[in-house]
Amino acid sequence: MTTETSTTDRTPEATSRPNGAAPVIGLAEVSKWYGNVVAVNDVSFDIGPGITGLLGPNGAGKSTLLHMMGGLLRASSGAVSILGEPAAGNPEVYRKLGIVLEREAVYGSLSGWDFVRMNAKLHGLADPDAATRRAIEQVDMGHAQDRLTGGYSKGMKQRIKIAAAIVHDPQVLILDEPFNGADPRQRLHMIDMLRAMARAGRTVVFSSHILEEMERLGDRVLVIVSGRLAASGDFRAIRRLMVDRPHTFLVDSTDNRRFAQALVGDAAVTGVELEGDRLMVRTNDYTRFTLEAPRIAQGAGITVRELAPSDESLESVFEYLVAGVRGGAGEAS
Repeated sequence: MTTETSTTDRTPEATSRPNGAAPVIGLAEVSKWYGNVVAVNDVSFDIGPGITGLLGPNGAGKSTLLHMMGGLLRASSGAVSILGEPAAGNPEVYRKLGIVLEREAVYGSLSGWDFVRMNAKLHGLADPDAATRRAIEQVDMGHAQDRLTGGYSKGMKQRIKIAAAIVHDPQVLILDEPFNGADPRQRLHMIDMLRAMARAGRTVVFSSHILEEMERLGDRVLVIVSGRLAASGDFRAIRRLMVDRPHTFLVDSTDNRRFAQALVGDAAVTGVELEGDRLMVRTNDYTRFTLEAPRIAQGAGITVRELAPSDESLESVFEYLVAGVRGGAGEAS
């Protein structure tokens, strides 16, 4: 069973709970399958107050996990709890939970105001108008509240859905790809709003496949790859995965062949490949190589025109983690 995996060495570590308190959201050995397709495989973690991000490539299982946390899907095996209660089949949990799905879920014939107010009335709020006004102001949609949601842009629809999800001031907010369609100003506003909720003691869980969104928002990041928990930690530790792993550099110099020969003897270099005008250098020590390569070039009388990692994309990090998960790294019986 994988409980929690360190982003630096990918070995499991138990999730601690102060004073034995139950987590806000807890998953214990959770799997979800559809016939022969396994969407989530033996995932365990706890989530407390603050902002937690689920990071992973498309199809990794993030949405399935969020749907199970929100009680919209039952786990095929294992247990999912929210606020100490079972998540699935428990309508009472929605009094303290707001959830926003990635797919479109607005009624195009309703105005933004009517859509949010409808949710306020469904929650039985004492003053639905005041709650509606507060929620719409929080997502900065007052200017468009009287327009029909069918004419909204994707980013506007996303924000009015969030307003509807927070109209009852929930203790827990679950968001699936909340920044889709938002422009930079809208993203900043949303980030500020979610941070304010976290400071007020709320629990916010959101999914994304973009590392930069995690850096700006997530207190804690859970990396989901192929339905497994591949790594967890704060965004700084996740970012270190971009460095603390094998790298391939694309090098262009005034004499690639001679530079390749000079690099072979360095301890940071694990291999070189020269194809025509292209020099590819492999290293297991990103920092050492980037410091030593210019010195080696200078000593050999070579000018380096370009020295750039060729595999800095987030997808390459996911591929690295996938290899570890499939190979059994980060797992304990």
